[in-house]
Amino acid sequence: MGTYIKDITDREVDFAKWYTDIVKKADLVDYSNVKGSMIIRPYAYAIWENIVSILDKEFKRLGHENVQMPMFIPESLLNIEKEHVEGFAPEVAWVTYGGNEKLEERMCVRPTSETLFCDHFKKIIKSYRDLPVLYNQWCTIVRWEKTTRPFLRSREILWQEGHTMHATAEEAKNETLRMLKVYEDFQRNYLAMPVIVGKKTDKEKFAGAEETYTIEAMMWDGVALQNGTSHYFGTHFAKAFGIEFLDKDNKLKTPYQTSWGSTTRMIGGLIMTHGDDRGLVLPPKIAPTKVMIIPIGKVDTELEQVKETLANAGITYKVDLADKTPGYKFAEAEIKGYPIRIELGRRDLDNGFTTIVRRDTLEKIQVHDLKEIANIINETMDKMQHEMYERAEVRRNSMIYTAKSYDEFKDIAMNKSGFIKINWCGDVACENKIKEDTGMKSRCIIKENTSDVCCVCGKTSKYEIYFGRQY
Repeated sequence: MGTYIKDITDREVDFAKWYTDIVKKADLVDYSNVKGSMIIRPYAYAIWENIVSILDKEFKRLGHENVQMPMFIPESLLNIEKEHVEGFAPEVAWVTYGGNEKLEERMCVRPTSETLFCDHFKKIIKSYRDLPVLYNQWCTIVRWEKTTRPFLRSREILWQEGHTMHATAEEAKNETLRMLKVYEDFQRNYLAMPVIVGKKTDKEKFAGAEETYTIEAMMWDGVALQNGTSHYFGTHFAKAFGIEFLDKDNKLKTPYQTSWGSTTRMIGGLIMTHGDDRGLVLPPKIAPTKVMIIPIGKVDTELEQVKETLANAGITYKVDLADKTPGYKFAEAEIKGYPIRIELGRRDLDNGFTTIVRRDTLEKIQVHDLKEIANIINETMDKMQHEMYERAEVRRNSMIYTAKSYDEFKDIAMNKSGFIKINWCGDVACENKIKEDTGMKSRCIIKENTSDVCCVCGKTSKYEIYFGRQY
């Protein structure tokens, strides 16, 4: 067992290598011959399916409908919104041949679908009665990333993108913030990840958006992971595409638009927030398999009883019947991050109990009545979910610093990992200076503050803002 665990690099020694070890040894991904893309293996895909299921139900509860747009975008369509094109140009993959024939117009493989949705909206929105339009799409996108890492940055990405149209700016702004709250609640309540929610600076906002709001998570190593965004477009795209509707006052008006998205990057966030040197640690609410049962000795009757009890309680489980030692199976269950392990041993049963083990703390709990095992597991998983969030929040908060002067900012940036909160004047020159001097980028604006001075230039501040390094 010890040798098996030692194959995982100590995260204190090399966090990047530790991460790679986890995604490989937990059977989450494999590398392919397609450079920059990954094979998402069944276990990781099952995690993604849980994410999809939970979010999709919430989207539909709020009135959204799923659609499917084309994968390819003609260059002429992409070029309609110039700011949008310029923002994505370095990451676009182009198709120039169809079979053996050169295409009359090259097409990009969608990096995002705003232009496709707008082209469609122009055809279906004619009257105020057609609004709001609340669409969502589950699909893959392609962005030609130079440096890739499993789940964090890949050239082919599984994601969802919501696109909505509204009669008024107020409705669209409310939708932008409503969907941001959906992401925030999901990550806190299901992924057990503490997140900071705020507004992107003009420099960092989505290409073509008036406002971009972001979910910023801090990983175990203090580096930021942008884990979902929601954008308010105003009438920017709608005007570019000529979308108009006849309002109640019988006047033609331009609708207001939003877009919001999240990706498999959340799986990477799970790994880097909760994982340890033994492997993956999954919050119970998102784990596809809640319980791994490891029979030891002749326990056929008790095994069937436990399986029936768990099934009746709706607890997902697997049974490890492989021809391996119990110690090896314990280590394998820890690497996979199953929330609960049941050590169903003949000797323990003869002594009147069986043992369940929490993956997050490795605490062992004795169960003296197998009829109660499902209730005890459910209570234990509820406690795990809560405590995993609390531990992650405590660690996150321990790596958030406040700097009042630029010298203090630089000292923290050079010597500590995490986020730095400062007062900022709103000038992009100060934002750029921080990046040039320290490598840190703005994460998000958290509130207005005009009662202090900018940490960088000393002028009157406008905002409180977080800076940090990012994945």
